[in-house]
Amino acid sequence: MTIATVVLAAASFALFLVVFPVLARRLLGVRVGVIRTFLTGAVAVGGVLVFSTVIRTPERSGLLMGLQMGCALLLAMGFLAVTDMVFPSDSAGPAVGWLRALRSRVARARRYAQISGIAVRHGLRPYLRGRGIDRGGSEAAGAGRATALLARPLRLALEEGGPTFVKLGQVLATRHDLLPPAFISELSRLHYQVPPEPAERIAQQLHTEFGRPPEEVFASYDPEPLAAASIAQVHLARLHSGERVVVKVQRPGVRPGVERDLDIIRRIARLLETRAHWARTLGMIELAEGFSASVREELDFRIEARNLTTVRAAWEQRKADTSVVIPDTHEELSGELVLVLQELPGKPISADDALAAASPAAQADLARALLGNLLTQILSDGTFHADPHPGNILLLDDGRVGLVDFGSVGRLDGQVRTALRRFLMAVDHADSAALCDALLDLVTRPEEIDEQGLERSLGRFMARHFTPGAVPDVKVFVDLFRVVSQHGLGIPPEVAAVFRALATLEGTLSRLSPGFDIVAESRTWAVRQFTSQAGYASTGSSTQNELYSALSVLRRLPRRLDRVTSALEAGRLAVNVRLFADSRDRRYFRALVHEILLTCLAATLGLMAVILLHTTGGPMVTRSIRLFEMLGYHLLVISGVLCLRIVFAIFRAQR
Repeated sequence: MTIATVVLAAASFALFLVVFPVLARRLLGVRVGVIRTFLTGAVAVGGVLVFSTVIRTPERSGLLMGLQMGCALLLAMGFLAVTDMVFPSDSAGPAVGWLRALRSRVARARRYAQISGIAVRHGLRPYLRGRGIDRGGSEAAGAGRATALLARPLRLALEEGGPTFVKLGQVLATRHDLLPPAFISELSRLHYQVPPEPAERIAQQLHTEFGRPPEEVFASYDPEPLAAASIAQVHLARLHSGERVVVKVQRPGVRPGVERDLDIIRRIARLLETRAHWARTLGMIELAEGFSASVREELDFRIEARNLTTVRAAWEQRKADTSVVIPDTHEELSGELVLVLQELPGKPISADDALAAASPAAQADLARALLGNLLTQILSDGTFHADPHPGNILLLDDGRVGLVDFGSVGRLDGQVRTALRRFLMAVDHADSAALCDALLDLVTRPEEIDEQGLERSLGRFMARHFTPGAVPDVKVFVDLFRVVSQHGLGIPPEVAAVFRALATLEGTLSRLSPGFDIVAESRTWAVRQFTSQAGYASTGSSTQNELYSALSVLRRLPRRLDRVTSALEAGRLAVNVRLFADSRDRRYFRALVHEILLTCLAATLGLMAVILLHTTGGPMVTRSIRLFEMLGYHLLVISGVLCLRIVFAIFRAQR
């Protein structure tokens, strides 16, 4: 073997090692890393060598070179398709990150084993496998009893699962729209006592964030935490200017554990939706994604600082009531892991002695101010405190109310705020038709809906809770969510956050002022605000409601009417219907036609190959190979490539 032959063989090997993976990737439409590309090329070159060994005759090896290359390409595509099914290419990172991903998978598997053990110990395994709740027909009553019995084991399992799962349970405890009362009552008892982090580790965290010891940043710093939670803890300090501040510090190393648990929660949610009907009914994946996004925001204190700045700007713009205050942010000292805030001297209303000095009248005034402030945030500002539980509400030493912990906020656009206003006005005037219209603007509508049935259900709902003599309470939200669920309506996350915040606030206000009627006070506040803003306070109540509902339409009506009449006068009035005007429709149609054409082409080529292989006549290319036979084998390979491409595309689309 000469040197030239060796060099030529090496060059051919390197060429095939690159060309085959590139062609296979392009034909399948996948992006893979360096290692998988190299392995694909090695498999293809191995296929070429095998075919060259099988076909020994020089004349055959030359004439059937295209067949050899085609079979090697088919082999490379099959290898890529199989490996992508086992290890999806969109989840694989660069080769340098494989070791890190392996360590992450090992840690996740260990955590999976812990969670599975907790679930088995508390008898939750049948529910995680899709059984236990999915009963029907004559077993409906038994399913109801099973639901009640499941609540306590679920609460105990979440409590044992750690801070992330406890926080998930606390969020679920506010979802009256999703869970039965037995779950809400049991999950509301979730508490997680977290021991404080050692002072040395917190000091090191502050040193890392500030670039210097905390003793140099603050004139004084208390190493004993004021409060400790699962993600962060709070310390008191004093600036060199003399101002007292609160320092919120994230626990060192908490992020990897929380991220791992959030990933496990999302995976469990996907698994439950595929196995259990009750999980699909609750929208488990959407719930898990929303929870993960909320917790991730709490891991970055810069988001909370921006939330505080946004809320404060809105308050200053509308000159908000000074009876409710929020702390200032010291942005120059705040970052991703540390947040420095103005100290609001006072006690959370969850403390036993917080309300001892306030008279019942003063407590009612504070509750009324807090409710009005949150409703203003929701309906006017569009950015509101989404977690107003008693621990986040302070009764200050000067008699005012303080709002803290803006890590979780809700945001509403103008259309949702307008629908919420109309919703409150319809409730105030007991107008079920207007309430139905407002509700349909708030929720996600299915393709078919019985609007008359929904309106009747809302009429019964209002007769049950808003007739003279009725005393509305938090059950209003439970019944409303039940009506929404019965008619197949979906509540968007931002709207669910509004009702969740109001339901949480109801418990807070009941503690702040026992006997406080949140529904009646909300109706009074809505009438006072909306009538004064719209400028028709002297008109009748029904006229107010109708005028307010039609106000946005009336503003646009003159311009639209002028355009229509002008076009009609000029003879230019026409109806333009454009097929496939939406780019998503065009992409879907093109992809569908493309797959159909590929399928037809693959079937045609396969049929032609079979016919050619069974044809006995035709010219001879060599002494033993006919032209039709050679063409048949090549067409068969091309048909196999196209079939593999189609099957792989279908698999990826389903995944």
